[in-house]
Amino acid sequence: MSRKVREKLAHREKTVERRDKMLVHDFSSERATLEEVFDQSTRMVLYHFLRKGVIDEVHGVVNAGKEARVYWGKNKEGKELAVKIYLTSSAEFLKGMRKYIEGDRRFKNVKHDTRSLIFTWAQKEFRNLEQAARAKVRVPKPIAVEKNVLVMGFIGKNGVSAPSLKEQPPRAPEKVYSLLLTYLERLYRKADLVHGDLSEYNIMMWNGRPVLFDMSQSVPTSHPMSEFLLRRDLENVNRFFSRLGVKVLSVEEVYKEVVG
Repeated sequence: MSRKVREKLAHREKTVERRDKMLVHDFSSERATLEEVFDQSTRMVLYHFLRKGVIDEVHGVVNAGKEARVYWGKNKEGKELAVKIYLTSSAEFLKGMRKYIEGDRRFKNVKHDTRSLIFTWAQKEFRNLEQAARAKVRVPKPIAVEKNVLVMGFIGKNGVSAPSLKEQPPRAPEKVYSLLLTYLERLYRKADLVHGDLSEYNIMMWNGRPVLFDMSQSVPTSHPMSEFLLRRDLENVNRFFSRLGVKVLSVEEVYKEVVG
């Protein structure tokens, strides 16, 4: 091996090492949950994404829930990313998770140990986002998934997430209500999906239009629970917008419009 090649390899290793140290440094402020979130397997996935160039920087938490933490990051071009890490140490939501997986024909013969279920859950959200995006439903752009780590486009600016409908009701609620019904129709007819947990808590407003997120529990229309979940989604949307003074359609009318 020539001296020049050795120098290039050494430089590359030092660059990766600096990035790794930066990554750990950025996470160190989360010491209370560091071991819970960043176990060895998760760190290896993050380093894998760093080396592949999927992510270049990862900073603080922008959303923390029982099942996952979402971190703000960037790629080499400076585009903002959402790095969602499902907690492999949390078994709180596993029982509820199974009913959404077991009836999904896309994920047959999944093992029922904790890690297998959580890895499937991350894959499921990635697939759901892909199908929704192809159907022209506004969702975070799916970029990569590996084990319990999902990388998406960031909805917001400079590390500040776009507000949910719960946090900031829309200025033109009638228009947003109509757009949401259009998205739900596209989701059902073109993406073959039902969101399954839609409410004002997981709809963001960005650039005047709604964005659906948290789609890990979304199921195909063939799922045994799809009709129940769709009606529940419609009830939640109607309830929220009726409180804003919007003259909403009945759930039955909207259901017929969505499923065609």
